[in-house]
Amino acid sequence: MTNTSAPPPPPAPPAPSQAPSRTSDPVLRGPVRGPFLPPGDMEQAVTAYHLATSPARRWDVESAVNWSAADADRLTDGQRSAVRFVTLIEDHLPGYFAVYTRRFPLTADVDLADFAHHRELYHFTVRWAVEEDSHARALFRYQTESGIVDADTLRRELAVEGRKPFELPHDDAVALFAYALVQEKATQIYYQQLRAVVGDPVLAELLGRLSRDEARHFTFMADVVERYLRTHGDAVVEPIRDVIARFRMPLADTMRGYWRWALRIADTARYDHTDAYDHLIRIVNRAVDARTDRVEELTRFIAECRSGAAAPA
Repeated sequence: MTNTSAPPPPPAPPAPSQAPSRTSDPVLRGPVRGPFLPPGDMEQAVTAYHLATSPARRWDVESAVNWSAADADRLTDGQRSAVRFVTLIEDHLPGYFAVYTRRFPLTADVDLADFAHHRELYHFTVRWAVEEDSHARALFRYQTESGIVDADTLRRELAVEGRKPFELPHDDAVALFAYALVQEKATQIYYQQLRAVVGDPVLAELLGRLSRDEARHFTFMADVVERYLRTHGDAVVEPIRDVIARFRMPLADTMRGYWRWALRIADTARYDHTDAYDHLIRIVNRAVDARTDRVEELTRFIAECRSGAAAPA
């Protein structure tokens, strides 16, 4: 339910010359450990993703949106704040992309079979990165064209967060895919929720495009996680459980004022990453024919972590 009281304004980003107040930088990890999918299975998942990204569904920042009609005066303060928030998250793409290149390396010291898996994954990663970078550019342009902020100020704001390192606290390959599955679905859901309430039709159109892209990214990650469960069974249950136990949305531990800002945008449109957990449960149920005790415990645990779930007796 929307809170009708006026929440405090979002925190202003620190000036570039200031050292941002934050927790210590995350420890950057090396290559993930297996098990991995057979390279042919990863290739099938990547091909399905590319087939779903038909030329008719692609869009470009320069021509897909009527930027001259963008008008932030049609937005509430909360909606403006939400746009600022998601722009910061999307613009951190270089940090996200670096996770894939660092954790799934394509270097001479990688085992041949692992290299083949990583190379197939890379065919997804580069397309995903192009699409996510388009999201960052489009949100940047919406802010500047609509009058939320001028370009130079926004670049400085993005640089403050963008130069901070990003890492995921997991060492199993399947955990990175499970994390991305939840994150992409949660982002898709929030864009849909925000699109339903914003007052500017240009922003509503843009959010619709972003949410459709995030839905395809989720579908790829769901396909990969399902294949991991079918191929490796109980061996990948604990890493998936660990993702849910330790889940944080991107930048939650490095962006100054993240949690207060997240609560503010949730007053504008529902923002709860655990909305994605039901989708993960369905994937687990679909992937596993002969349910084991470990799988049963996993689905119970995910359900209990869902916001608003009844506490166990």
